[in-house]
Amino acid sequence: MKPGSGNGAAMWVLVALTASLAGCATTPGGDPDEAPVRAEYDPLEPLNRSLYAINDAVDRVTLKPIARGYKAVVPEFARRGVTNFSRNLFTPRSAVNNFLQGKPGPGFSELGRFVINTTLGIGGLIDIATAGGMPVYDEDFGQTLAVWGVPEGPYLFIPILGPNTLLDAASIPIDIATDPLYHYDNSSVRDKVYVLRVIDLRMRLLTAETLLEDSKDPYLTLRESYLQNRRFQVYDGSPPSTDEEEDLFEEFFEEE
Repeated sequence: MKPGSGNGAAMWVLVALTASLAGCATTPGGDPDEAPVRAEYDPLEPLNRSLYAINDAVDRVTLKPIARGYKAVVPEFARRGVTNFSRNLFTPRSAVNNFLQGKPGPGFSELGRFVINTTLGIGGLIDIATAGGMPVYDEDFGQTLAVWGVPEGPYLFIPILGPNTLLDAASIPIDIATDPLYHYDNSSVRDKVYVLRVIDLRMRLLTAETLLEDSKDPYLTLRESYLQNRRFQVYDGSPPSTDEEEDLFEEFFEEE
């Protein structure tokens, strides 16, 4: 993924806009010709919708209120430390995937980030590398397989884990096995860190929920946003455009 906070912000704006437009364009009850297009990459939509609804209902009474409480009670600097610590643990995995994708420069950069943040950053609690101007080249095994030409497969919504493609879901065991925390022997400490990591992640997703809450069809908006963002990640921020996307944006700007 290309570095730079400005590029990252622009990317998310583009993803959110695309997702919102796509959500409106494929809302049930619209053009019947859209149904075959949806089925092409979401043939399991009825099952996915059911799992999404169940996950959303459970989340509203469990993780969501816990995340809100965590944000309200825990000071911002402490929450930032938890986020930095979690991200730092994934840096070696990111370095390996950069090397596997034939990008040695970003791979060595990620290794440098890990060494600097782990030592000078007190185990990764402080992101010294980013403060020093080192970019982030975040990659995972799902992206690596996609770069190697493995088809992404149909869209899948997995409870707790959220939106995925079949390719991403198949790479989850590899991602887990390459997580340093997974190999930590003290299960009591390890499990507590896992829980804290999940709560922190859920807290960071609170600000992104406005997109779903304002959508006529949250399921479609989430799906399109995820798939668009995933393409940005696989193609390092420069995915090949499709005729459908170009027509969508042209229609939007003409209306504006």
